[in-house]
Order: sequence, then structure tokens, then C-alpha cells
Amino acid sequence: MMRRVQRCAGASAVLVLASALAFAAPSGLRWDSPRQLPAAPPAATSTAGATASAAFTPGQALPLVLETIRGARTSIVVAAYAFTSRPIAVALRDAQRRGVQVRVVVDAGEARHGDTAARFLANERVAVRLNARYALQHNKFMVVDGRTVQTGSFNYTASAAQRNAENVLVLRNTPDVAAQYEAQWRRLWEEGIDLPPAY
Repeated sequence: MMRRVQRCAGASAVLVLASALAFAAPSGLRWDSPRQLPAAPPAATSTAGATASAAFTPGQALPLVLETIRGARTSIVVAAYAFTSRPIAVALRDAQRRGVQVRVVVDAGEARHGDTAARFLANERVAVRLNARYALQHNKFMVVDGRTVQTGSFNYTASAAQRNAENVLVLRNTPDVAAQYEAQWRRLWEEGIDLPPAY
């Protein structure tokens, strides 16, 4: 029995050490479980100069999302659940008007509600698709310029900005993380159907 306890304690120590190494790894922002860690650290990392910004509601979450959109130079992809925020929709439209490629995928059920940002964007000729593949397409994230990820619990709604307790996290200069989010976004996009403009 004592040997079994010692073996369990040793295994726990290895898991704790592996978890600590995962957070201390040069990539800095990886969230791998110990079983997924590579046998040796990667030869190079693309997260040099990475930064993270956090904001909470009520407070500065909406300004952080808007700042992220306004900083885009080439592309923004969005996965949204509830999306009724006029400031965010207008910022996305304005980004497209200044030459940024903007594409949005939203939960199909949410988009069927009356006056949604998805409908506004479609009418403004921003590419929007509805995803009905899941009980809820509950993602809330953006990938900007293939290097920045905005994520968190924050729905793109006035309620999230003004009445709820929510969080926003923006990871800048993290192309590896951005690529993972963009791959997930592409899957959601490919499962969706176009939302045509109403006029």
C-alpha cells in the first residue's frame, strides 16, 4: 500500500512539474495539458513580443473590443453567438470600408431575432454566414490580421457591455494561437450558409 501511495505521489509531482513547465514555456501563451507537451521544446517560437490585455464589464470591455477592430489592417474574422451591439457592428462595417476584409459567422438561431447586427452587416455588404450545425454556436471571438485574438465570455451585445459580468482577453502578436482560432472559425464558416442582404 505504501509503494502505491509513493507512486501516486510521484505521478502527481510529475504532473505538477509538467503543468508548471507548460506555463513557463517560451511560447508563453500555450494552454496544453501535460500529455500534449512535446518531448523537447520547439526550436523556435513565433510569440516573441506577444502581449495580452484583459478587460471586464461593467467597464472597459467594449472599448477594448472596439480598439482591436480599429487596429485591423488586413482582415477580421468573427465568430459570434448573440450579436446586437451597434458600436461593434458599425466598427466592423467601417473596417471593411477602409479596406479590411471582414467575415462574420453567427449562431443561426440568434440571427433570426429581429434587429440583429448580422442583418445590419449583411445589408452593408459584409460577408455573414449563419451556422445551425450545433445546439448553440456559442463562440465569441475575433482573429485580426492573423496575429491577434480577441476572446472571452463577452457576447457582442449591449447587455454584455452594460449589465453583465463579462470578460475580454486580447492576445496580440500570437500567430500560433491566432492560427488555431482561425482554423476553428473556418470550420464554422464552411458549415454555415450565407445571409444575403435584405435590400
